[in-house]
Amino acid sequence: QVRLVEAGGGLVQTGDSLSLSCAASRESFINYPMGWFRQAPGKEREFVAAISWSGTYKGYADAVKGRFTVTRDKEKNMVYLQMNTLRPEDTAVYYCAAIAKRFGEYSTSATAYDYWGQGTQVTVSS
Repeated sequence: QVRLVEAGGGLVQTGDSLSLSCAASRESFINYPMGWFRQAPGKEREFVAAISWSGTYKGYADAVKGRFTVTRDKEKNMVYLQMNTLRPEDTAVYYCAAIAKRFGEYSTSATAYDYWGQGTQVTVSS
């Protein structure tokens, strides 16, 4: 069974940094486009960042552009989200997701993603 497992969430203060990781259980994920989404209480799940299968192309939501960086390590079958200068409005459960299409393009729409992790909580105190 395909699994995505996020790690690295926690409680931090405004201005701090956190690094999230996402481990994929199958080698086939190496060539899948991957994305990060988040969901705050009472709000819809929203796009945060995405990365192409090669790692060459990346996309970010305007709210995180310049503060967050998405990367992937294909040898380790991992995807990362480096979050800097965190703000209280970044508080949410963060999910990694994969589009089950080898060499496909990433998407900013949650409906395009086929596999999801269980999420990791990020809380930023003011």
